[in-house]
Amino acid sequence: MTQTAPFPKLKRGLVAILRGLKPGEAVAIGQAVFDAGIEAIEVPLNSPDPFVSIASLVEALPKALVGAGTVLTAADVDALHEAGGRLLVSPNIDAAVMDRAMTHNMVTMPGVFTPTEAFLAIRLGASALKFFPASVLGAGGIAAVRAVLPADVLIGAVGGVSEKDFAGYKSAGVSVFGLGSSLFKPGMSVEEVAARARAAAIAWDAAFGGEA
Repeated sequence: MTQTAPFPKLKRGLVAILRGLKPGEAVAIGQAVFDAGIEAIEVPLNSPDPFVSIASLVEALPKALVGAGTVLTAADVDALHEAGGRLLVSPNIDAAVMDRAMTHNMVTMPGVFTPTEAFLAIRLGASALKFFPASVLGAGGIAAVRAVLPADVLIGAVGGVSEKDFAGYKSAGVSVFGLGSSLFKPGMSVEEVAARARAAAIAWDAAFGGEA
């Protein structure tokens, strides 16, 4: 089976979802998140001028895994590649998007909800699966789907997830979490985002022993 780039080994299985991020604040917010211990940063494409923010983050944080969320078309994938992004996150699984991501050797985390979607994502070479919205499925729902998937598939939970949920989802086989509104909302100060990112990192370490 062909596959997009493997999901990298991170200190913590956390992805900061900075929906609504503006280019003028991108570097300061991204630096705060990275310094707090979250090495993967996603700028959803329904944010203002997202590719400008992504390019700025890639330049400022060369050791971070930077990319885009809400990637829906092959053209979006090309634009993400041009901006230097390596992480591709989507709310769905789309063959054209995955095929284009493979040509750019991107790390992919497509959204799935059902066993059918999960197996399709695996067949299309996903680096990891993003169960979305995780709060609807819950840990029990994810665990039920996880039971029929290959043991080596990396499982992520996104959507209504905060640092309070890590331990519960861990029991369902989840090892990657996308943190959105619990971490960042437009208008938050750099200090507030930094504090929330630190709290998430501490909670991760408590749940997973500091191991991704």
